[in-house]
Amino acid sequence: MPHSTAHKIISRPEAAGWVRGLQAQGLKVVFTNGCFDLLHPGHVAYLEEARSLGDALLVAVNTDASVRRLGKGDLRPVNPEADRARVLAALAAVDRVVFFGEDTPLEILTELTPDILVKGGDYRKHEVVGRDLILSRGGQVRVLPFRPGYSTSRLVARIRTAQD
Repeated sequence: MPHSTAHKIISRPEAAGWVRGLQAQGLKVVFTNGCFDLLHPGHVAYLEEARSLGDALLVAVNTDASVRRLGKGDLRPVNPEADRARVLAALAAVDRVVFFGEDTPLEILTELTPDILVKGGDYRKHEVVGRDLILSRGGQVRVLPFRPGYSTSRLVARIRTAQD
């Protein structure tokens, strides 16, 4: 397919090489992570804003097993990891997508060494996992404003109510 964006989904070693290659060119890599289970306009706006902070955006997606460990409920994730990554890869704001299966993104942040770490407004800056690591390397940590009215958990609840 000539317009496929599936190539944007890469392995962790590929992601590390991609980040280092961009940094060698003097470019800034933005990193964010999450489940991105049911993609909604709040996610899209968040990812677009994150991308605007640097030259490229890398999104680390929780594996299905790690989503279940996060305690988001018995029915989560709704969409399997490959589907969640594929939808993210199709977004213009997202340059690359990679999976991580750990409970926090600290290990993948250590491997990938992005320049800017971004999280959503449901976090306080001092709570962001990997903050000290990124700051110690001269990077930035940004918490973007929460977009009220958008919630994957609320969408799941509405769907379940509609089925009852």
